Amino acid sequence: MAEIIQERVEDRLPELEQLARIGLFSHAEIKAIIKKASDLEYRIQRRALLKEDFISYVQYEINLLELIQRRRTRIGYSFKKDEIENSIVHRVQGVFRRASAKWKDDVQLWLSYIVFCKKWATKAQLSKVFSAMLAIHSNKPALWIMAAKWEMEDRLSSESARQLFLRALRFHPECPKLYQEYFRMELMHAEKLRKEKQEFEKAKMDVGNLDYPEEILKGELARIIYKNSVSIMKGAEFHVSLLSIAQLFDFATDLQKEIYDELQALHTDDPLTWDYVARRELAMETQPAGEQPATKQARAVEVARQEERCCAVYEEAVKTLPTETMWKCYINFCLERFTKKTSSQFLRERRLERTMMAFRKAHELRLLPEFQYKQWIDLLLHQDFLKEALEVAVAGTESFRDSVMMWQMKLQVLIASKSPDVAGLFEEAFVHLKAQVCLPLWISWAEWSEGAKSQEDTEAIFKKALLAVRGADSVTLKDKYLDWAYRSGGYKKARAVFKSLQESRPFSVDFFRKIIQFEKEQESCKMANLREYYERALREFGSIDSGLWMDYIKEELNHPLGRPENCGQIYWRAMKMLQGESAEAFVAKHVMHQAGRL
Repeated sequence: MAEIIQERVEDRLPELEQLARIGLFSHAEIKAIIKKASDLEYRIQRRALLKEDFISYVQYEINLLELIQRRRTRIGYSFKKDEIENSIVHRVQGVFRRASAKWKDDVQLWLSYIVFCKKWATKAQLSKVFSAMLAIHSNKPALWIMAAKWEMEDRLSSESARQLFLRALRFHPECPKLYQEYFRMELMHAEKLRKEKQEFEKAKMDVGNLDYPEEILKGELARIIYKNSVSIMKGAEFHVSLLSIAQLFDFATDLQKEIYDELQALHTDDPLTWDYVARRELAMETQPAGEQPATKQARAVEVARQEERCCAVYEEAVKTLPTETMWKCYINFCLERFTKKTSSQFLRERRLERTMMAFRKAHELRLLPEFQYKQWIDLLLHQDFLKEALEVAVAGTESFRDSVMMWQMKLQVLIASKSPDVAGLFEEAFVHLKAQVCLPLWISWAEWSEGAKSQEDTEAIFKKALLAVRGADSVTLKDKYLDWAYRSGGYKKARAVFKSLQESRPFSVDFFRKIIQFEKEQESCKMANLREYYERALREFGSIDSGLWMDYIKEELNHPLGRPENCGQIYWRAMKMLQGESAEAFVAKHVMHQAGRL
């Protein structure tokens, strides 16, 4: 192995001599490079190979290449690149080849190889890397698309890109993304040829000898891909995706019309089709070409007309296809337009009226999903329509009795309208809901009670909640209870709550950190209390939380009544209890703390 390493280091000597001769590196730097190179070569030549060693080797060589580039720029010397940079590039490629042969399944390694070749190698070399990668990772459509895009955009070879897409489709005949990107590529190719032809014609050059077939210029190849793909990939979503791509190319109007017509013919029973057709009305021009409304009011009227046309399509859609999904599309459109900013009062009112009407109709037909009841109530509350908001909330809870969200919305309406029935409704909600989903309601009840009721009432709610909520959900409740106790009754109350809960597992680390912080905020912060809290916290989290141990040590060191002599004992207790990465993190923190004190 020593001979191999020596030989590989000697292979570097010509490029290193050139670097020294032209003044890019000093002799001391050349020696440092040789020493580092010997170490890196040893690591990738030993019997037990590690991927990290190959990555370190490559990274060092890339850093060296970039340093050479910067120094060339600084002194203005651009010669001898074949003897210097090209030699390093070939060596890095050799290392990448070895690494990718050994760790064939590592896609990230292949991608690093490609990134390197894009920056430093020739296009022919990169093409070979793509071929080698795809031979192994033919099951990954994204890699085929990457290779084809590179052939099309960087190598300017539409034929190579086309061949890659065709090969990819043999492996993945039902991959929508491949069809979409292949379709896009053929349209880009046609657009590029059209621009080339126009430039030649502008220059009054004869294009008779050049190959510009009329079918390709019209996007006929893209049309073939469209026809083949929709016969395999069923569904409106794929159809719409191809139409969206075609609309990016102005010359493909005939193809756009064909796809649009077939979308309407083949997928009339899909809400996505109707949604697309309706939204398309927004892009339709009603003014003569080049003319725009002169005033803000005229523009608002024009936008209102466009939106009315959209809604007319949606109205037809919900009659033809009266489903929850179709109404959801309609309402989402109305909400999007309502939330769109405008200075026109007329347009705001029309949008609000339209949105409310859509909600009401869907509700009457019992086709309003749970989340859209919430959206409706939010909108009514925002507009201060409290009476209607309450009616909707009642209807929502009747339709979705087991939904925590609907009960929360109803309670939100009652609280906003200052109803005296809030407490009774909380009680009613708990009757209808399963105990394991009630945590948000208990928290809402406690938060409402804090502002509206006495401390005794709020504490009673927390205590009832802790009896009802068990397991992991109770952790959040205990944190909230402790926070409330400190806000409402100060440290004395918080300590009493902590004492009452300290044996009621489970806890969060924050529960203990909160009481520690509350103690530290007192004028007469007692070290005995801090020790008690830390010891209690470490009983629960001492085996996993290195930060608690470190904070305990800092308290003993920094508190006026702390005992620094206890720190050694705390350190060894921590080392006994902490395991694995937690122990390593603790040691690192302790070393840094010790260094900071010196």
